[in-house]
Amino acid sequence: MATEQQRTELDERAGQGETVVPGGTGGKSLEAQEHLAEGRSRGGQTRKQQMTAGNEGYKEMGRKGGLTTAEESGGERAAREGIHIDESKFCKS
Repeated sequence: MATEQQRTELDERAGQGETVVPGGTGGKSLEAQEHLAEGRSRGGQTRKQQMTAGNEGYKEMGRKGGLTTAEESGGERAAREGIHIDESKFCKS
């Protein structure tokens, strides 16, 4: 864990455009970079779980997402058009 002084120094370096947290590219503060890195790792982990669980659920989620429009969600459109989306195949984490 970084001390308060170290965090202040890292925050200043981040404000100057330096990446001080792995995966925190683009964050203009230490806190922003920490959040970016956490979100990317969490997102990547979810994707890994989806692929590990089998690609059937991943394909079903893609079908649902592909039906999404600006006016309605993929689930709403699937229900309206009578398209079956098997959500039991989705990764439950």
